[in-house]
Amino acid sequence: MTDRLDIQNVLSQMRDMKAQSQAMDLSRIDHGESLRVGGAQNGQSFSDLMVNALDTVNELGMESGRLATAVVKGEEGATLTQAMIASQKASIAFQAVTEARNKLVGAYEKIMNMPI
Repeated sequence: MTDRLDIQNVLSQMRDMKAQSQAMDLSRIDHGESLRVGGAQNGQSFSDLMVNALDTVNELGMESGRLATAVVKGEEGATLTQAMIASQKASIAFQAVTEARNKLVGAYEKIMNMPI
């Protein structure tokens, strides 16, 4: 029965974090920031997008490591749930950038193998 209560507590925390992240996204819209959905903004090159993506992946990885260390040390305010979510965000971001890189390399190889 204790495990069930712990799971419910973790699920509740995850729902709260989801609601908070959605609220932050909505506040950005309210403040006039544009959302990028699957494309570059005007004047932004592919290399700029890749550099930004790599910076974001790096930041997410560092945050994940920081939270994991805080949980292991037992620092106040650091929860296992936050550390796990940060770890998953970093992992998914890394996978997305890796997949974009693989697609780019594949496209380059196809172009190089075209007859002239």
